[in-house]
Parts: sequence; C-alpha cells; structure tokens
Amino acid sequence: MANPLSKGWKYLMASFDSKIDENADPKVQIQQATEAAQKQHQQIMQHASQIIGQQKQLEMKLSRLVTDRDKLQDQARQAIQLADKSAQDGDSIKAQEFNNTAEVFASQLVAVEQQLEQTTALHQQAEVAAKDAVAKSKESEMRLKEQMSQIDALRSQADQAKMQETVTKSMDSLNQFGTQDSSVPTLDAVRDKIERRYADALGAQELTQSTVSDRMAEIQQSGSDLRATARLAELRAEALGGGASAAPKAQLEAGVEDAEELIDEPSADSETTTKADAAESDTAETGKA
Repeated sequence: MANPLSKGWKYLMASFDSKIDENADPKVQIQQATEAAQKQHQQIMQHASQIIGQQKQLEMKLSRLVTDRDKLQDQARQAIQLADKSAQDGDSIKAQEFNNTAEVFASQLVAVEQQLEQTTALHQQAEVAAKDAVAKSKESEMRLKEQMSQIDALRSQADQAKMQETVTKSMDSLNQFGTQDSSVPTLDAVRDKIERRYADALGAQELTQSTVSDRMAEIQQSGSDLRATARLAELRAEALGGGASAAPKAQLEAGVEDAEELIDEPSADSETTTKADAAESDTAETGKA
C-alpha cells in the first residue's frame, strides 16, 4: 500500500511545478534553456578533450617505451659482445659478469616490450575513442548553433508578445477612458427627450385646435365680423343719405340673424349629441335588465 504522505507530497510537488511553469516568465525559461544547452556542450567538449588527452598521453608513453626498448636492446647486445670478448680473452669471471648484466638488460627489455604491447593496444582504442569524441564535439557544436538560433527566434517572439500585451493594455485603458459615465446623460438620450416633448406638444396642439370650443370661437368670430360689416354698411348708408338706409339695415339684421344661427348650431349639435348618448345609455340599461 502506498504511503499517503509520500503520495500527497508528490502531488503537491507536481502541482507546484505546474503552477511555476504556468506563471513563469518566457525570457527566464529561454535563459535557462540557453544555459542548459551551453552546459551540455561544455560537458561534451570536456569529455572529448579528456579522451583526446588520454590518446596523446598514450602516444607519449609509446614513444618513451620505444626509446627504452631500443636502449635496452643496445645495452643487452653490448653486454653480450663484451662477455664474448672476455671469454675469448680467457677472463671467465668478467665474461660471467657481462652475461649477468646482459640477462638483466634482457629481463628489462622483456618488461618494456610487454608494456609496449599493452600501451599500443590502449593507444589504438584511445585513437578510435578520440575520433568518436571529435565527431561528437562537432555534432554538439552544430546542435548548439541551431539551438542558439532557435533561442534568438524565441526571444524575438517573446519581445513581440510582450509588446503586443503592452499595446493591448494601452488600448484597454483608452477604451476605459472613452466609456460614457453612467451618471451623465448622453446626447442621444437628451435628443430623444427633446423630440418626445416636442412631439407631445404638437399632438396637444392638434387636439386643442380640433375641439368644439375652438369651432365655437371661430363661429363667434365670424359672427362678429358679419356684424361689423353690417354696421359699417349702415354707417355708410347714413352718411350717404337717409333714403337708402332701409336696405343696409335689412342687410344688417339678416347678418345678425345669420350669426346668431351659426352660434346656436353648435349648441344644438351638442344638445342632440347629449340626448343621443342618454338614449343609448337607457337602452343599454334596459338590455341589462
């Protein structure tokens, strides 16, 4: 059974990593990727240099062993020659000493030759490893250049994204400044209010002009005009002579009667309308009963 504490800790760490990645600055992440790529390239180059250094060290050791081998061979030959010469001269003791010395040189020569064989094998392996290290170092260098070009492109994109965010914030600020204050009426609202009041006034004027009282006032005005015309004709007739006063007077009386009839007509119409309404109401009440 899994440990709950360990499971919870892993969950918290995963959640924390996710939050960090979500809120991380792209430029910081690009810098981290750059440092990681450069560090990897440095490690590869360092490892390759170590392999090449081992190859060079083995080459120097081979050169030294070859020199030692040649030297020991010469010394062993010289000791053998001296031993042979001493034996020919009859000096057996000295000949034995030279033979012993030749044996020592031979033993050293065998050891050097063994080291030379081992070193030669190691040098061959180191040479192959060095070639591989050189190839990998070149690949790492090319990969680093490609990564650096990608990093430069990402940095440019990050700068463009940041600039776009700045422009967007500026536009949002301008839009906020351009928003109409809700506590202040707009011009459209004021215009609608004025037009509505003007239209209401026109409607009221039309209703006022079409009422019965207006028609009665017009009729009274026309009657007054007729009376004034008749009175003017009467005065003109009196001024011209008394004989001609009968006709204007008759015209005056006729005009006055016409004006009175015109004035009385609306009253009669209103009375007729009132009677008709009363009759309709009586009929409606009778029908309900």
